[in-house]
Amino acid sequence: MARNENGTGPAQARLRSARVEMASATGISLFIERHYSAAELAEHWNLSLDTIRRIFQDEPGVVVLGDNDRKPGKRRYTTLRIPESVAARVHRRLSKV
Repeated sequence: MARNENGTGPAQARLRSARVEMASATGISLFIERHYSAAELAEHWNLSLDTIRRIFQDEPGVVVLGDNDRKPGKRRYTTLRIPESVAARVHRRLSKV
């Protein structure tokens, strides 16, 4: 049986995809949905980390963790966690299909 990079087979991937599509269609946010880091998506999509951050920084549904009350002159540290359904939506929007 063929397995993808997550170690799951095609049936599990189809089930997860269907679950994500159903959640997206009904507007239900699944807190257990797979969330990707910017680095993971950069690797999967063969883009730079900065490009992924720019694409997803203001995208609805992305979890942004970080320090909002930073001191002047200090770098702002933020972490993005991108739900699978958001990544799929952005990928569809950016694809020329």
